Amino acid sequence: MPDGNADKTVSAQRLKQFIARIEKLEDEKKNLSADLREVYSEAKSAGFDTKIMRQVVKIRKMDKADREEQESLLEIYLDAVGD
Repeated sequence: MPDGNADKTVSAQRLKQFIARIEKLEDEKKNLSADLREVYSEAKSAGFDTKIMRQVVKIRKMDKADREEQESLLEIYLDAVGD
């Protein structure tokens, strides 16, 4: 019969590995966020509208069919409210 403490030790080691990986990824995410803020700040200083840039990035991530559907719905809704 296996020793219950051995299972806990292995589980604890595995948990520590997961935690370490998560912490490393969180640090990387923090650094990437800082880099993104810096790029947007540079773009703003160069005269670009960062809100529009964020929208462009969001739209470019979308599947073409989803984007076309969203644009179509937006047009329908604007027509419905008289814009």
